[in-house]
Amino acid sequence: MQSHTRFLSLVVLFALWLSAGAAFAHELLTRKTETGTIVGYKDTPIQPWTDGKYCVHDLDRPAPKHVTPGRASTEDCPVSAPSDATVLFDGEDLAAWQPSSWKVADGYAEAGEGSLETKEALGDFQLHVEWMAPTAPPEHMMSRGNSGVLLMGRYEIQIFDSHPQHAEQIYADGQAAALYGQAPPLVNACRAPGEWQSFDIVFTAPVFEDGKLTKRAAVTMFHNGVLVHLNQEIMGPMAHCQIVPYQPHPAKLPLVLQGHGSPVRFRNIWIRPLDP
Repeated sequence: MQSHTRFLSLVVLFALWLSAGAAFAHELLTRKTETGTIVGYKDTPIQPWTDGKYCVHDLDRPAPKHVTPGRASTEDCPVSAPSDATVLFDGEDLAAWQPSSWKVADGYAEAGEGSLETKEALGDFQLHVEWMAPTAPPEHMMSRGNSGVLLMGRYEIQIFDSHPQHAEQIYADGQAAALYGQAPPLVNACRAPGEWQSFDIVFTAPVFEDGKLTKRAAVTMFHNGVLVHLNQEIMGPMAHCQIVPYQPHPAKLPLVLQGHGSPVRFRNIWIRPLDP
């Protein structure tokens, strides 16, 4: 009888612990800078790959300096795809995607309700994506051109309007070209809202053997022609205010463009699979 009572007590305590954790909300903080303000957190998990210096979306993580990118694509003339590339979006239709519900007009697709994923599953690849943040100010700065490119549907390259013209900026690991919640870009190469921008991403997928991770995913990436990640390891799937461990998955999975409530535009998307 005593052991039964003890067991029930443990069950109750565990339930209370779960409910307390579910009710906990991370506090979004603001800090003044020389040019305005920055938002971030101090109550999120510590990132072990930073030797304990920073937590996820750390308010005090140094922001990358801004550089002015050169011109590759023009407003009216995007760069052409290589001859061996698979064109995922050419401005005409979303035939390579599902559920292809976004608006397509004037050579671009505009993010709408929900996300898009490729019909084809992909492993290692070179990816080119062009995108434009909207010029109209959102109700909240966290929605400012907010979208993402989710490699294998889970490893997110952040799309965000991080141009320094804005007085209020997001945490360093949430700005444009960041590995969301993990690694800021080396520099901020963001153009102004209303201008076309480009991501060129070389991605190597993680490797699992017998259900165990043997090699992390990695990214080398250029934002508007500027190197922002060099063989940067991905520490696991991305999530807001969390550190998520790797879970075994197939060697190939669809690419996802995130719908996040902001009318980000996309054009000229092509991919070159690098699998042997």
